[in-house]
Amino acid sequence: MKLYYSPGACSLCPHIVAKEAGLPLELVKVDLQGKHTETGEDFRQINPNGYVPVLILDNGRKLIEVAAIVQYLADLAPDKKIAPPAGSFERYQLQQWLSFISTEIHKSFSALFKPATPEAAKQQAIESLAARLVTVSEHLSTQTFLLGEQFSAADAYLFVTLRWSPYLKFDLSRWPLLISYADKISGRPAVQQALQEEGLASAPPEKVFKVNF
Repeated sequence: MKLYYSPGACSLCPHIVAKEAGLPLELVKVDLQGKHTETGEDFRQINPNGYVPVLILDNGRKLIEVAAIVQYLADLAPDKKIAPPAGSFERYQLQQWLSFISTEIHKSFSALFKPATPEAAKQQAIESLAARLVTVSEHLSTQTFLLGEQFSAADAYLFVTLRWSPYLKFDLSRWPLLISYADKISGRPAVQQALQEEGLASAPPEKVFKVNF
């Protein structure tokens, strides 16, 4: 399988999930500003939307969007329990968290990444993000991970978004529990492997991100 990614972007989430699942991936780095891959391919021919991640299966079929890709990868290694069994109530809880992170947290951060976003809209995004992080922090105050005591794909996604905070100068100190949570996720061997492969293991986020996503 082939994963099109940009270092530290949301594509880091399926990269982490693949590492947790023990699944081999061919990584193809994408320049999101120039919309081309490291091998010179026109990335818009791969994903007309122009953003990562994109997963190309061995049979040539394609998946885009974090939530779809991570569930597909997790289901390839059910023994790793990165996603609950399909059809279970817990699986719908996973989908609930993936949707929440995508629409309420990732989307708010995205507004802050874009220089063209008006200041009023940025402030609105900051306020919305803060409110949602209160919800997440309260949820995690009674359990280790988003789905209880089992790490899941949702934790990988939340971790990736929290990593963006230093680059955006978004202060997480109001939520010390989220800082300790992110540190805990960061310490997982699979997470460290993914970070290292993207050139992120020894660099703080503010030294890595060069494009908007």
